[in-house]
Amino acid sequence: MTTLNRNDLSTLEATATKAAAYLDACDSGAQYVRLDPKYYQACAHLLMAVFNLTNASASFPELVKNSAAARELAESLEIERRIEISRLGYYPQLELALSRASA
Repeated sequence: MTTLNRNDLSTLEATATKAAAYLDACDSGAQYVRLDPKYYQACAHLLMAVFNLTNASASFPELVKNSAAARELAESLEIERRIEISRLGYYPQLELALSRASA
């Protein structure tokens, strides 16, 4: 993880909050939000990029608590990290096969 100062985290939190709010609004079928698939995808990618730079649960606990989109993405990234560690450490043959398949 990258080391960020408090100002950096505040800026990232504001950006992530806006992206998560749009995702949540679209996911809940809000009447006042027009679904734009490209913007929706851009918000999801942005939120993922922010969460990949930080530990979302530790850096933005209120966002993760209050936003379903943020919570689901943070949980997904944590599961991905655990699988990656398990795959490398406990299943070296699987890692080798996956590396061959992706080449």
